[in-house]
Amino acid sequence: MSEKKEIYADGIGQIHFAGGMVRYDFVTLQPKEDGAAPESKSSIRIIMPPQGFLAAFNSMQQLIDKLLDAGVLQKNPNAKK
Repeated sequence: MSEKKEIYADGIGQIHFAGGMVRYDFVTLQPKEDGAAPESKSSIRIIMPPQGFLAAFNSMQQLIDKLLDAGVLQKNPNAKK
């Protein structure tokens, strides 16, 4: 099996559609010297076609459903739809 590169991100800073592609800007939290709250810095961008975005979204939704069933996540009854 080939070695895979791992990338860590604290979250997605922006997601947008431009040039016919979906673009995710992943961010990491960077501490400030004065001890203030960390700021998010863009670390990497993933670009994929809309079909790839939909496939990724479906995979994430399936994982969310499994995490809910396992009790790892809980639904927020106050969440807006």
